[in-house]
Amino acid sequence: MTDLEFLDQAELLLSAVERCCDRINDDTEADIDNQRSGGMITLSFANRSQIILNLQKPLHEVWMAAKSGGYHFKCHAGVWQDTKGQGEFFELLTRFASAQAGQALVFSA
Repeated sequence: MTDLEFLDQAELLLSAVERCCDRINDDTEADIDNQRSGGMITLSFANRSQIILNLQKPLHEVWMAAKSGGYHFKCHAGVWQDTKGQGEFFELLTRFASAQAGQALVFSA
């Protein structure tokens, strides 16, 4: 994957996360504050916990920091997979955000 391909795929991923936050805030009682600064998005929950998503451009990875730990994702055929085999990006984000929000949430591409 070239640098430009990585940036294109990463932008699609971050934009999808932002759209999901907007939908979740409109459709549920969850109040997720999402702040974007360049290649980083911080999701803040009512209990003051956070999930931070950050582009690691030199590695062509997206990193996720949640209460449960840190995760690194690489894009393979349009799907962001954890580099240690923990799962797909949106599956894990859904699980961690639901736990931190205290209610079932759904993140998807």
